[in-house]
Amino acid sequence: MTEKRPLIARLNWYWIFQLAGWGFLPLFSFAMGATRMPGLMWVTCWGAVSGIIISDVWHRALKRRIRSGRRTGWKLVLCAILTLGTLHTAVQYLGYVVLMPSTMSRGLDWLPGALLSWWAVHMVWNIFYMAVLSLRRANRAESEALRLEVAAKDAELRALQAQVNPHFFFNSMNSVRALIYEEPDAAALMIDQLASVMRYALQSGHHDTVPLAAEIEAVQAYLSIEKIRFEERMRVSVEIGMGLEQVRIPPMALQTLVENAVKYGVEASPTGSDIRIRAERMDNGAVHIEIANLGAIVPFANSTKVGLINTRKRLALALGETAQLDLSENSGWVRATMTLPEIA
Repeated sequence: MTEKRPLIARLNWYWIFQLAGWGFLPLFSFAMGATRMPGLMWVTCWGAVSGIIISDVWHRALKRRIRSGRRTGWKLVLCAILTLGTLHTAVQYLGYVVLMPSTMSRGLDWLPGALLSWWAVHMVWNIFYMAVLSLRRANRAESEALRLEVAAKDAELRALQAQVNPHFFFNSMNSVRALIYEEPDAAALMIDQLASVMRYALQSGHHDTVPLAAEIEAVQAYLSIEKIRFEERMRVSVEIGMGLEQVRIPPMALQTLVENAVKYGVEASPTGSDIRIRAERMDNGAVHIEIANLGAIVPFANSTKVGLINTRKRLALALGETAQLDLSENSGWVRATMTLPEIA
């Protein structure tokens, strides 16, 4: 079922303005005391109806010209104004002949004033119509630019997500290979966990963001894989603040940061490392998600830089420029902190 457009969008504004504009002529004549002259109100109505018909014929001709891609310059519009005003003068003269023959003068002294009046009326009509047409074109161009911007943003986000998943699976398969000959049972369990993570990655790849709870579940499956490999060298703690389970983050964003913590914290140290995952809501309403590991920032870790740059871009694309990712080192701990915009 298609969504019903709002009333203001369903109104035919052309005919609203057309009837209101030409209907102003009889009202103006009435206000100026036209009722004191028998038949003058009818002549004024004749002119208004004629104006509606004449201008609508010109409007339809303009629409056909625009649809065919032909240029509508000021010279054409000027010629149209002179032609329409002259035609309207003739039609209005016919109205006087039919409805008020007794008031007709024998000379043509009235003709210059009548022509100037109707030329002016049709000039106002064309100026107003062209202004509305230009505004509509500008709005359409802006909407199209916005649509293209959103499409480009979506394409970039999908490309960045596509870079994340192969990186994760490559690392996981290396872990499986390390165990498959020495500990087949552990390797089989690792493959089961990897299948669970793969299922999540494939499903979440269709969305810009996923709930934090779903991401945490996938991360814990990944850490279960690495726990088989590193055993007591890897110590994990997870603390998620109350009510933050449905906070939206880009899929596999947390996964990337946890991978870095394992690689440069646990794997790089003979004694392993603690990995702490914590999410909390700050006093200003923003949400901080922190992944910390014992160790130091590796100065020339190019893969880490790629992962962080990728995650920063995905955060900005999915949640806006206020979403940030910072990497810091303090008291022997490396902390990757995601700051998400304020949530309700």
